[in-house]
Formats: sequence, C-alpha cells, structure tokens
Amino acid sequence: MWYKLSNFILRNRVTLMVILLLITVFMGMQVKNLRWSFDLANIVPDDDVDMIYFKQFRETFGDDGNMMAFGIRDSAIYKIEAFQSFSKLVDSIAGKEGITSVIGIPNLQKYEKDGKSGSFKVRDVFTTIPSDQEELDQRLAEVAKLKLYSDQVFNTKNGATLVLITIDKNVLNSKARDVLIPEVLAEAEQFEKETGIDLRIAGLPYLRVTNTVRAKSELIMFTVLSLVVTGVILFLFFRSFKAVIFPIVIIAIVVVWVLGTLALLQYKITILTGLIPPIIVVIGIPNSVYMLNKYHQEYLSHGDQMKALRRIIRKIGVVTLITNLTTAVGFLVLISTQIKILVEFGIVAGINIMATFIVSIIMIPSVFSLYKPPSQKHLKHLDFKIMDKVLTLIDYFVHKFRPAVFFIFIGVVVVSGIGLSRIEAVSFMVDDLPEDDVVRKDLRFFEQNFSGIMPLEVIIDTGGKRGVQNLRNLRKIDQLESYLSSIEFISEPVSVVRFAKAARQAFYNQNEGFYSLPNGREMGFIMRYLSTSETEDISKSFIDSTGQYTRVSLKIADVGSVKLDSLVNQVVQPQIDTLFQNTKMSAKLTGTTLIFIKGNKFLIENLLTSMVIAFLIIAVIMGMLFKNFKMIVISVIPNMIPLLITAGLMGYFGIPLKPSTALVFSIAFGISIDNSIHLLAKYRQELFINKFDVSKSISVSIRETGSSMIYTAIILFFGFIIFTLSEFGGTIALGKLTAITLFVAMLTNVVLLPALIMQFDSGKRSTKSHPLIESVPELAEGIDDEMEASSK
Repeated sequence: MWYKLSNFILRNRVTLMVILLLITVFMGMQVKNLRWSFDLANIVPDDDVDMIYFKQFRETFGDDGNMMAFGIRDSAIYKIEAFQSFSKLVDSIAGKEGITSVIGIPNLQKYEKDGKSGSFKVRDVFTTIPSDQEELDQRLAEVAKLKLYSDQVFNTKNGATLVLITIDKNVLNSKARDVLIPEVLAEAEQFEKETGIDLRIAGLPYLRVTNTVRAKSELIMFTVLSLVVTGVILFLFFRSFKAVIFPIVIIAIVVVWVLGTLALLQYKITILTGLIPPIIVVIGIPNSVYMLNKYHQEYLSHGDQMKALRRIIRKIGVVTLITNLTTAVGFLVLISTQIKILVEFGIVAGINIMATFIVSIIMIPSVFSLYKPPSQKHLKHLDFKIMDKVLTLIDYFVHKFRPAVFFIFIGVVVVSGIGLSRIEAVSFMVDDLPEDDVVRKDLRFFEQNFSGIMPLEVIIDTGGKRGVQNLRNLRKIDQLESYLSSIEFISEPVSVVRFAKAARQAFYNQNEGFYSLPNGREMGFIMRYLSTSETEDISKSFIDSTGQYTRVSLKIADVGSVKLDSLVNQVVQPQIDTLFQNTKMSAKLTGTTLIFIKGNKFLIENLLTSMVIAFLIIAVIMGMLFKNFKMIVISVIPNMIPLLITAGLMGYFGIPLKPSTALVFSIAFGISIDNSIHLLAKYRQELFINKFDVSKSISVSIRETGSSMIYTAIILFFGFIIFTLSEFGGTIALGKLTAITLFVAMLTNVVLLPALIMQFDSGKRSTKSHPLIESVPELAEGIDDEMEASSK
C-alpha cells in the first residue's frame, strides 16, 4: 500500500498540490465568517440540578451577570469641579442605548412620602447639578442619611463610592456590546483626564470584553511567534532555507484550515480554541523534522533523490500516521467531557492534526522533488559532533549503567509522588489574569471597599403566595441578611427587606433612627403606601409574580473555589437550615459565581477522566501494533513518568489543579507517546536486520531516531514555552507545564525506554504471530529494494 502511495504522490505531485491549494483557498474564504465568543463558557451541563435552578432564577428575576461598576476612592470627587464632571459622566452613560440603569451618587433617588395621595413618590436627590460647594455639601449630607445606599453605593467608613451600570442582556449578547462597552470605557478615560481621579473598573461584562480583546491579539501574536521560533530552530538544525520555508508553508496551510474548520462548524473563537493555530504549528513541525531527517539520511546513503523521497513516504509515512493519530487522540478524547468549549477544542484540534499529516506527506516529497538534491552543506547536521557525542553517551549509559538509570528514575518517581500528594484543586473567577494585571488590581479595590463585585444570590421561598408581605417572614429574612453581612468578604445585601426599611425611614421623613422593618402596627399603612407607589420595577426585580419567592442579592470577593465551596456548604447553608427550621420557609444559593466555580470543578473532573480514556485508547493502539503486553507496558511507562513529574512539580511549587493545568496531561501524553512509537518501530526493524540482537538493535535505534527525538523535543519545548508570554494565567500554565512535560518525555523515551527494552525484551519473536508493526515498510528493507529495482 505505502509503495503504491509513494509512487502515486510523486507522479501526481502537481495535481495534489493544486488540490491542497484549492482547499486552502476555500478554507480561507470561510475565515470572514469567524465569530468571537463573548460569553462565559457554559461548562455545567444543562440537566444539572444547580444549572436548572440558576436558569429558573434568571427567568424569574433576570440576569445577575450584566452589571459593571466604576469605583472611586478619592476625596477630590466631593469637590465641586470634580463632582460636576462626575455628574456628567453618570448622565452620559445613562443616556446610552443599551444601558438599562445607572446608579451613582449624582443620580440617586429616594422615597418621599406624599400624604395627599397616600403613596411614596420617587424623587431625585440631585434635581440639578450643584453649582457651588455649599449646595453640593447639603446634598451629600442628605445622601449620607439614605441608609438604603449605605455600603452599597458609598462606603460609610472611608468615603469610597461606586457607579453601578446595568447593561441590557440583549445588547450584551450581541455585537452591539463591542460598540457600547468601549464607549463607556472611553467616557471613563475622559473623566480621568479631566479630573486626575482614578476610576476602578470591574464586573463580568468588562471582564468578558477585556478577555475577548486580549484573546484576539494573542491569537495573532502566538501564531506568528510559533512560526518564527520553529523556523529559527529548523534553520539551526538543517542549515537550509528550503528546510525552513516549506515546513512553515505546510503549517501555514493547516492554520488556514483550522480557521476554516472553526467557521464551517460555526464554532466561536474562545480563549481555548484561539490556541489551536499556534499549537498546530508546534505539533505539526515534528512531522517535517522526521521526514527531512529521513530524506537526508536516505540520500546520504545511496545518492538517489527520487528513491530517498519515495522511502520517506514508505518508511516514515505509516509511523507518522500513527504518531499523528495518537496525538489527535489526546485532543479528541475531550469530546467525552460533553463540555461545549472542550468538545469544540478537541474536534477542531483532532481533525487538523490529522490534516497536518495529509498535507505533510504530500507536500514534503512533492516540493523537494522539484528542487536539486541536498548539498553536502545541508547534510552536515547528520554528522553533528555534539549530537553524536550525546547519543553515544546515552547508548553507553543504557548498556553499562541500566541499574543506575532505573534507580534515578525510581527516585524521581517517589519524590514526584510526594509532590503529587500536595496538589490542591482550586480556581478563581479571574484565574486567567496575572497578579499585577490592572483588572485584578481593580477587583481588589472593590473587595477592600465593598466586599467584592462577583454576584451571589439567595432565593427564598416564603412557603405560600404573598408570603413576602408577611412581617414574620421579613424578620426571618432580615436575620439571614444580618448573618450574611457579618461575613467578611460578603457585601451588604440588597433585597425587599432593605427597601421595606427604606420605606419606613421615608415615612418618618428620612429620620435615620427609623431605618428598620416596620412593626405590626406600621406594616399595614406602610404597605398601603407602597402598593400605590412607583415601585413596580423594584418589585419585579426582587419578588416573583406570586409574591412567594424573593431574592437577596449579594456581592462576594473572589475567594476561590475551595473557600467558596466551604462557605456555602459548611457555613451559610447550615445557618439557613437552622434559621428556617420549623417554618414553611426555605432558601437556596445560586448565581453566576457559584455556577462558574461548580463549572471549574466539573471541568477538572472531566479532564482527568478524558486523560484516562486517552491512556486506554493509546494503550489499545499500542496493543494492536505490538500484540505484546510486555511491550505495551514498556512503551507506556516512559510516558507516564513525565506526567507524574509535572504533577509533582505542581505540588511543590503550589501550582493548583485547575482547568488549564488539568488539560496538560491528556495533550502531553498524546504527543509524548510519538517518541516511543518512532523508537520502537526502528527497534523492530533493526531486530530483523541484526538477527534479533537486542543490544545492537538498541544502539542503532538510539543513534538513528535519537537526533530526531531531541530536535522535536527542542521544537516542542520552545513552541509551548512561548505561551508564557500570554496575559492569561491559564495559557501561561498550559504552555509552561506542557513544555516541561514534553522535554522530560524526550529524556525518558531516549534513555529509560531503551533501558527497559534491554532489561525486559529477549528479542525473540514468534513466527506464528505477526503484529501490525511488522507490516510497516520500515521493517521490509529487502522487499523495498526488490520493488524499487523492478520499478526501474
């Protein structure tokens, strides 16, 4: 099959290259249909109990993740000139299409009792922008009495204040947000220039837009960087511009295919799928390294260019197919997670890794057949003295110091196992941002001054229709709120109770001493006032249509998944159960923050499962290749140890297990097993050539495949390490840990794997059983020569 395929490719090389070009043009035309994802990843399954409850909450009360905030802590804001600019800022943002509401000191409203109509009227505190400092101070004194806004809009202790901006969810989920949010941010920047006052910005819409903008720039940056880095390394290896340009062209073709695949499948580009192009660059280049290395070895051996090109298809083709397949498996198993972003990532990466094989197996022989054979200068790398010394030293250690090799690796495994036991699984809402990032610094501002900005909701079932109007129920909710507000990193609650207290204060002409729940006698007439007041929007936001369910809205600091999980399940929920014991009332926590944290936990569990599946599938592939349980174990051990070492390093250096770090293991395992397949394939070939002399076969295998393994390891290491330049912590962790894992995998495959074979493989082969690996053309030297001779 591979003999016929090699002839077919070389005879029809121009036609095949034109077909690849046409496919590339078609894929390139699809790029205009690419869309960027703005939404937070939907990780928790739709049929999950908590997700169902969260969706019910949003249907009843609206979205809790459509608010962004400006924060200020500067006494200058209360000076007349700065405050006038502040007022203009608030009014300007409030007037923009797509902004549902803006709440800040300049446009605060209050209840005002109207005795004639028997109702509360909603009035502006600032009917006009103050003209002088005296007027401003009077209005600010009035604001300070409004307990409804205390520690919500302004911090009563240090004077910090914020502006809460609610964005229409339809705008937020459309392209209109790409115009609206930059306009809002431009207004903020202009305010800073005019006043010299720093504005802190936070909120999920801001975080999501910021991440999308960064992801766009990083897609281009890392694709270009990966091409440059791999190109430089290829030139250093092969000392030929042709050996650089054409592998880069091949990868550029596949990158276009990646983008076209995303568009055709109607997948949006996320932070994760945006990494596929540079990953394809890094993973795809080793195909060219192995093929070019073999091409040069063959040409040096016999000097026949076409024979050398046919042989790289026949001898490297099937092995490259298998190695690409195992790499693709590392990505495709992500489909088993049933998590949309991972499924899309796995499908697109898996398909295009196999596409890389197709393009490489056609382009490398076809293009180089159109050029002169390699010169002596281009073959110098085959006689690279330093590499030769390294491989000779490895061969010497494998033969003479196997016990020492085993002892060292066993020691490393033990030490890594201790580190593994120290790993913690923890994630944060802003995990992807570095500690010194401005977004993270701004988030700390809100945590220090307002206990956080991340949304958290408590949904209370009063046990019956109109239960929210029951004073006894309101007092229970008030007790719950008092408890929640006592927790350090939870903000003051906003609920129907807070508005009821504000109504009582308003009834007594804003006397601060009356900011509390009405008593039994007052409840009747205050409720009558409220029933005829302009409070419909407030009611809809906090009470359902039946009056049975109400929400308590909170903001929480980004305390991390472990702390939040402990807080919810071991502190808050037990307190709720105790508080509502022997009543008809019940309460449950929900909100975007809880769903996000649960999603990360769900993601980690599924990624670890996918790694196990990848391990099993690749073990089956190895079993089909070798039909020898001992060889399967021997081939898997050197590829499991790097994963264990990486896990150990994570434990020792305090790198938590989170989605980005969990993703490393299945991807790295799928890539690292490639080295084992190349070395074992060569070993099987040499066994037949050397009449089953294990020692000699291992020596030749190390020398002939070792250089390619080291070259590809260097490319993979530097290709992944460039991700540490990212602004996203997850991308940095993915790049750093994958680079380390693959470099260690090269060491284990070039040192430990030969040592294991020497120790446990006798070299004897059954004449009755012929595993699939023996059908590889690499093993049929004599047959190859006969077929080539007959074809001349």
